[in-house]
Amino acid sequence: MRRWIKRLVLGALAAVVTLAAGAGLYVLSLDLGSQPPADPRSSVADLAFMRDAPPPTRGRILAVVSSAEYFPGTDKRAGFELTELSRAYYTFIANGYAVDIASPQGGSPPMRVDDEDMGEADHAFLNDASARAKLAASLPLEAVDASRYAAVYFVGGKGAMFDFPGNAAIARIVRHVHGAGGVVGAVCHGPAALLDATLDDGTRLLQGRRVTGFTNAEELFLMKDARQRFDELLQDALVQRGARFVEGSLYLDNTVVDGRLVTGQNPWSTWSVAEAMVKALGHPPVAREATREEQAVRVMEAYRRGGIDAALETRQSAPGAGKHLLLMHALVAAMQGRWGDAWHLQRLAHG
Repeated sequence: MRRWIKRLVLGALAAVVTLAAGAGLYVLSLDLGSQPPADPRSSVADLAFMRDAPPPTRGRILAVVSSAEYFPGTDKRAGFELTELSRAYYTFIANGYAVDIASPQGGSPPMRVDDEDMGEADHAFLNDASARAKLAASLPLEAVDASRYAAVYFVGGKGAMFDFPGNAAIARIVRHVHGAGGVVGAVCHGPAALLDATLDDGTRLLQGRRVTGFTNAEELFLMKDARQRFDELLQDALVQRGARFVEGSLYLDNTVVDGRLVTGQNPWSTWSVAEAMVKALGHPPVAREATREEQAVRVMEAYRRGGIDAALETRQSAPGAGKHLLLMHALVAAMQGRWGDAWHLQRLAHG
């Protein structure tokens, strides 16, 4: 997340210098380093929701990550996002499922890790020898026996835009899992896996279905030349395939459930996508304390619905709300010229 903040700060400062000195001082005064990061020594034993994890008797879930390390023909990194794998991985295990990891090419896929954008579960994954071994030897999709899985979950990251669409093995796995009564889930750019998926009768899986994914607005805000970088933006592609796209707020959790199809808009939807998949499989998810990011999202949703007073009230019940995420949204607002929102959000960040 701080990788995004640093990028946003540079853009925001360029705009701020042309505005009133008070607004400039507001941005410059943001203390981005006062909230301590998660402990990089975190282990599975530190994850409270994992301590009473039952044996994996409910079945298996296949997590699919991208093998595309770079944007085609460039040195721009793509890959998959660790946070979108690790958080779902442990959610599934905590709820009684075994998890396998697969990728289009198999073997060790290209993982994107921002050392400053990490929570307990993410560090725990990096320190988990079993999880790392699974990832290093990810199953090649062509060799996957789809009949073994109760659900399939597609992890996001820019790489998904390049090796998920048009992948015959992905289409086969989705068709089998969905046709057998299983659950199909995806987050952020992960729904790119659904673009060519069809049902047993040949109709598109997406036809008329409510779904979400990384939006045009989110893509273009961070990558101005995204339309040139990708063959098509994900939101446009989903709509073109017949989906009823559900667009949520910029960079806030938005998970959409349409029967046994579960999709999330961006990285901040990962926890809710995984838990919604567990629900769709017929089980109430185990209790889990909300992370700092999730608490920050609650505060911002309260602000969006009821203004600053509602947000301040919610902030009192969410003392651990992630300051960095609140500040990132303050900077987004500043870059968009929404100075009132920027001021209120930085106020919420500082408690």
